[in-house]
Amino acid sequence: MKRERSSLKPLEGANRQWRRRLNLKGEIALVTVPTVIVLAVMALVEALTQQRLLFASLASSAFLIYLDPQHGTNSVRTLILSQMMAASIGFITYLLFGGGYLSGGTAMIIAIAFMIFFDAMHPPAVATSLSFALKAGNVSNLVLFALAIGITVVLVGLERYTLWVLAHYHHD
Repeated sequence: MKRERSSLKPLEGANRQWRRRLNLKGEIALVTVPTVIVLAVMALVEALTQQRLLFASLASSAFLIYLDPQHGTNSVRTLILSQMMAASIGFITYLLFGGGYLSGGTAMIIAIAFMIFFDAMHPPAVATSLSFALKAGNVSNLVLFALAIGITVVLVGLERYTLWVLAHYHHD
């Protein structure tokens, strides 16, 4: 029996017509939230660590969430599972192999395999595995990354709410 992959399709019950109907003003309103969130995460990272590249993939996550907040790739489950799994895998390969190509390649392959196995496909997580494998630093970076993911999860809810408000505003 073939299992359906939920992270590769729109969320059940998602009305994606709302997103397609947005005009330029609606698009700007929708992109404002992820931009502010990414800037806040960058400020947090700057205040707590010098490992800026470890968090670069979250900017791609934020853009994907803006692009289609009602897609399984951008669900809270997929985002948390794929990003934390990839960061942990990258961190472990860094500890095992150091910060080189062996570590990065191994982390990337394992992260992709786990995303497929756990049906949590979120492409920016591949970059997360590489970032942590090439320059993980210490455990506090992993904890800080988890906090940044929590902030990004809030973004998912805000984007869906903003899209709902814009759709209802557009209909009235």
